[in-house]
Amino acid sequence: MLPYPPSVNHYWRHVGGKTLVSREGRRYRSKVRSLLAGTRPLTGRLAVEVTLFPPDRRRRDVDNALKAMLDSVGKGGAYLDDSQIDDLRVVRGEVVDGGSARIEIREIGTHGTS
Repeated sequence: MLPYPPSVNHYWRHVGGKTLVSREGRRYRSKVRSLLAGTRPLTGRLAVEVTLFPPDRRRRDVDNALKAMLDSVGKGGAYLDDSQIDDLRVVRGEVVDGGSARIEIREIGTHGTS
């Protein structure tokens, strides 16, 4: 279980012609890294299933939450790079106080076969 991720609109900042991870994005990465401390990175092809539990009933695009979460999980050591992901599924769960996200990662055979 992870904190609810910032949307892609809040994860990046454009400063002087450069695209940087925002302060909010860096805080999120740090929280995820702490939760994943001691994790050995998976090295094979991956299937990832995400369930997002939003903090309120506002309209949200589920795909906007994925980039920050997948980048943070990778930086936290769960896998080497998010290019390893061949099968990605996202589901919107019920609203929970503060929001959260459940991520399940498993290694699969090449090109999405188990």
